[in-house]
Amino acid sequence: VMGQTGSKTNFRQAVIDLTSKPSKPGDDLFWEQLWSTENVQKASDIFWLVPTADIRQLRDENPNNLATLCFKSIEKLQDARDNPSTIKQTTVINCVRLLTRILPYMFEDPEWRGYFWSTIPNSDSQIPLASCLLGVLSDLLFCLGFTISKNEQGPEKVDDLAQIDSCEYIWEAGVGCATRPSSTAQMDQNRTEILKLLLTCLSEVIYMPVNDEQRLRWTMHFSAAENRHVLPLFTSLLNTVCSYDPVGMGMPYNYLLFSDTREPLVEAALQLLITCLDRDSAPKSDDSGYADNFFIHFLSRIHRDEDFEFMLKGITRLLQNPLQNGYLPNSTKKVNFHQELLVLLWKCCEYNQKFLLHVLKTSDVLELLVPILYHICDARNDQSRVGLVHMCVFIILLLSGERNFGVRLNKPHLGKAPIDIQAVNGGTHADLLILVFHKLITTGNHRMQSLFDCLLTVVVNVSPYLKSLSMTSANKLVHLVEAFSTPWFLFSSPTNHHLVFFLLEVFNNIIQYQFDGNSNLIYTIIRKRQVFYQLSNLTTDASSIAKSLSGKKGKGAKTEDIVDQLKSPTAPTPPEHLLDAPAPSATAGLAATPQISVMTDKLPTDASPVMGGEDWVATSEWAEAWKGKLPLQTIMRLLQVLVPQVEKICIDKGLTDETEILKFLQHGTLVGLLPVPHPILIRKYQANAGTNHWFRTYMWGVIYLRNVDPPIWYDTSVKLFEINKT
Repeated sequence: VMGQTGSKTNFRQAVIDLTSKPSKPGDDLFWEQLWSTENVQKASDIFWLVPTADIRQLRDENPNNLATLCFKSIEKLQDARDNPSTIKQTTVINCVRLLTRILPYMFEDPEWRGYFWSTIPNSDSQIPLASCLLGVLSDLLFCLGFTISKNEQGPEKVDDLAQIDSCEYIWEAGVGCATRPSSTAQMDQNRTEILKLLLTCLSEVIYMPVNDEQRLRWTMHFSAAENRHVLPLFTSLLNTVCSYDPVGMGMPYNYLLFSDTREPLVEAALQLLITCLDRDSAPKSDDSGYADNFFIHFLSRIHRDEDFEFMLKGITRLLQNPLQNGYLPNSTKKVNFHQELLVLLWKCCEYNQKFLLHVLKTSDVLELLVPILYHICDARNDQSRVGLVHMCVFIILLLSGERNFGVRLNKPHLGKAPIDIQAVNGGTHADLLILVFHKLITTGNHRMQSLFDCLLTVVVNVSPYLKSLSMTSANKLVHLVEAFSTPWFLFSSPTNHHLVFFLLEVFNNIIQYQFDGNSNLIYTIIRKRQVFYQLSNLTTDASSIAKSLSGKKGKGAKTEDIVDQLKSPTAPTPPEHLLDAPAPSATAGLAATPQISVMTDKLPTDASPVMGGEDWVATSEWAEAWKGKLPLQTIMRLLQVLVPQVEKICIDKGLTDETEILKFLQHGTLVGLLPVPHPILIRKYQANAGTNHWFRTYMWGVIYLRNVDPPIWYDTSVKLFEINKT
């Protein structure tokens, strides 16, 4: 141990010399100290021995030394790549760690960002330093004995990595690779360290101005054809994630006895994969160096059913993991990368339409839906997980654009997941979805309000296919209309009335297309008919509007109040989180939630453009305009026909019991009595710059916060999002 302490002192001294003395690029002994084997055993050593203040001092006061350090480290990696049979593993890994440590501080500064895109000093090559580094790291990920094992046909050793066809050395069986290659814990660790450095390279985007055309240049070069390993890298990362089984056939608690080198590798692979699946609507001209993103290209080309099955099973298994806990508390290993998994699921569905259709082909989609609803429910009051809830809702919106999703929701839900919802006994997955959405709207954090449109769009999209809602769901939906149609709420914002339009559309779809099985909803509409009568008689003259608003302390009556109003007097206080997660020490800010009119291809029914601003005030003309378009005809006709019949039964039979009335409604029919059915309108998600920016911000915020050992980006000045330390 003494020797270790001594060598750490040498290393620390070398760092101090680096920041304070002009160094000699040719002084190899000096540079060797920085990546010598005995000085550093693990990544956190480097982070501890090279403090933030030293890196900034080096950058600002001794820039030549920083440039030399960076270049020498890359040179050392090149040397290892060019002499694979004599590779010194620890030296290579320490170079990798050192670069991972200093790159974020170089990215903070615009001139240093440019440094990587200049050509290599004293060389004939025209390749920028960034491309050179990315190329060397990619080669090292397919280096015999270091990151890959010999395969059956292949050589024992090679003196030139160019002899290796990396497609024969995909890390894990799955897409494009049938047999599972052997790997060691050491190889897993080497891969993990290199993947973290690649992730750090790609993180330049979090330091760049949001409108900078070049902000994805590292990602674009890494995922372009210039990376000769782009296909085996894509499949290695995807297969490593999708084949991981944290529980396996192991005994309970086995994860406490053995350290799992796989999990850190899976996590790093997943984080790098999702950041590579990022592109802007690329600039038209290709001379900017933005070529096709081959990660996205290969993902979009996957088409075999067995590949889709492998991906879906893997993602589902990992998403369900936090919900499973056998009979013994904490007996199974929990993985914590569900947020990154959701981003991967999103990218797979967005870039590969055939995968999306495969997911919806059977009721397997419900195995994904339940963990997603669980996260919405569990995180709805947690300020630090607002982004997670948005991510979950956006995925459900994407799924709901396909008819099959609505059809699948009719499958009964057997309530095994720990979702904290009033019993859904005998209900379907549609009931579960509606109850979770109602809970989010009525008891969620106030920052969830920007999602209300999105939640109701989902319900509209699935409504034409819902065969039979439970009485509880029917009550919840009508309760929302009741809350959202109070005059002060309708008049207090330029868009609040959209929520009522969405809900009326839900009822119209069910009445027109699924009347037969939905006696619970029909009964609830009849029982609560006053809500609809009041809505159709809403007074919209100036004095009525003023009076409605004056009751609610004037301007202050914003959406926060609706949430208070929605909370039923009997609602219990929300329980503590079901998973005991420690409070995070920091949270990352999010981009503004994209508007539903931007996220989907069709506007709300009353498609009147909204000109709201700070000083917007409800006017009589404005209210008249949308009130005239409220789609109430179907419901009014239904009430006109059925209310007298139901009242007559009650009087004739002296009934007060709802079962008899339900029985009557089950056998009733409105054929020929309702207005002509409207065409079914599904609002499909469409990608655009605004949603792209939201996902990029969320994804990097998650990656920033999840990398704590070592804390790669901690305390650097990030531009893409704000970090709030709690």
